[in-house]
Amino acid sequence: MNSAGTKIGIQWPPVADRRTAALLAMQFSLERTQQLSSETIKQQQFVQLAQVARHAKDTVSFYRDRLDGLSETITSETLREVWDSIPILTRTDVQEAGASLHSDRVPQSHGKVHALLTSGATGQPVKCLGTQITQFFWRSITIRDHLWHRRDFSKKLAAIRYTRDTSAAPPDGAVHDNWGEPVCWISESGSSTLLTTDSTVTQQADWLRKHDPAYLIAYPSNVKALARRFLDRGWSLPSLLHVRSFGEILEKDVRDLCRRAWNVPVIDCYSSQEVGYLALECPDEPGVYHIQAEAAYVEILDDQGEPCVPGAIGRVVVSTMHNAAMPLIRYDLGDYAEVGAACACGRGLPTLKRIVGRQRNMLTYPSGEQRWPSLGDGTDLEGLPNIRQFQIAQVALDKLEVRLALREPFDAEQEDQIVEHVRRTLGHPFRVDVRYLDEIPRSPSGKFEEFRSEL
Repeated sequence: MNSAGTKIGIQWPPVADRRTAALLAMQFSLERTQQLSSETIKQQQFVQLAQVARHAKDTVSFYRDRLDGLSETITSETLREVWDSIPILTRTDVQEAGASLHSDRVPQSHGKVHALLTSGATGQPVKCLGTQITQFFWRSITIRDHLWHRRDFSKKLAAIRYTRDTSAAPPDGAVHDNWGEPVCWISESGSSTLLTTDSTVTQQADWLRKHDPAYLIAYPSNVKALARRFLDRGWSLPSLLHVRSFGEILEKDVRDLCRRAWNVPVIDCYSSQEVGYLALECPDEPGVYHIQAEAAYVEILDDQGEPCVPGAIGRVVVSTMHNAAMPLIRYDLGDYAEVGAACACGRGLPTLKRIVGRQRNMLTYPSGEQRWPSLGDGTDLEGLPNIRQFQIAQVALDKLEVRLALREPFDAEQEDQIVEHVRRTLGHPFRVDVRYLDEIPRSPSGKFEEFRSEL
C-alpha cells in the first residue's frame, strides 16, 4: 500500500488462482507420468485402486459383499494378486443396484456430487454420480488433449453437439468470447461457437461456412454427413486445421472424406460419461490411442476373462480411480477394442489400435433433410426404470420403430410416454411403433447402433 493508501495490484506477470494453479500443476504431473514405463504406470495405478477398493468396501453397501474376500488392509500388492477374481460389473448390475452403489461417506475434499444419465454403448440407460474431483480429471485430460495436438488457443473453435442451451439453436448458434472451461482458466483464447445437434445438415453447413473455424468438434456420423455435403457443393473451409471427433466409432472413411473435403486430419478421442476420458489419439502416431492411465484403469478381456494380447480384440472393462461418490470397479462398458503394441512415440501409456462400440446413423426427414438424431439427456424417462436396452430404427421416411428389451412389460401409458419422447426430441410427428425384444443384437461387425437407419 502506498502513502495515499492505494492497493497495488499484480497485473504482470499474472498470478494463477488456486483452480488454475491446480490444472497447470496437473499438466506438469501428466507430462512426467506419461514417460514412465508401462509396468511402473500399472504399479502406480494399483496404489490408487487400493484406495478406491478400501473406500468402496467401507462406504458402499454394494461392495461390502462383493469385496468381502479382500483383507481388511488392502494394499496395492494384495489387490493386484486378487484383482482377476473380482467379478465383472455389468450394466445390468448397475441398473439394478441403484443407490446401493452410492457411497454414504463422500469425502468433503471431493466437493459436490452431481448425477448424470447415459444410454451407454449398448443402449442400456445408466444413472451415475460424479464429484468435483472427477470433473477436475476430465478437465485436466481435456487440456492434455489440446496440448498434445498443439491447438492454437488464439484461433476460433466450433462445436456441434447435444446441448440444452437454447441459445445454440440454428441458424446462428451460441457465440462466446473464448473457448470456455477449462481453457479460459489457463489461457486467453479466441472465440468459440456452439450449434446444437438439433439442426439439419444444411443448417450446420451454412453455420460452418459463416464462421469458418480453425477447429471443429463433432460426432463422426455428423462429420461424415457434413464432409459429403461440402464435397457435393464444392464448398471449402479455408481456416480449418483439423476436426476433433468424439462419442462414436471413427471409421476410416470419415478420415478420408475430411481429407478430400477440407484437406485436414481427424483427431479422435475415446470417452464415456460414466468414467470420463479413456483414450486420446497419439499426437505423434496417428491412429494409435493412448489409454489415459492416470484417470482410469482399462482392461481388454477375452471371452474367458483373460487379458488380450496386442492385436487381439476383447471387451472393454474399466475401473474409476478417483470417483468417491460412485466407484465402478471392473465395469464392463459394453464396447470392444483391439489392444495395441508399445507406441513408437516413447510414451509408456498403454495403447489401443482400434475401438469397436457405439455407432449412430443419420436421421432422414420426409423432406429429405438429415440430422444427427439426439434423443436428449433422457431425464424425462427416469420414471421408466424397466428399460434394459433400447434402439430406434428408421424403417421408412415417415416411420420409426422403438425397440425395447425390458425387465417388466410396459403399460399403455408408459408406452405412450416413450413415443411422445421420441417425437418431441426428434422434432417431427413420425409414426412410431414399439417393438419388444428379449435382447437387441449388435451389428455383424460388433457395433451397437443406438439409432439405426434401415432406409
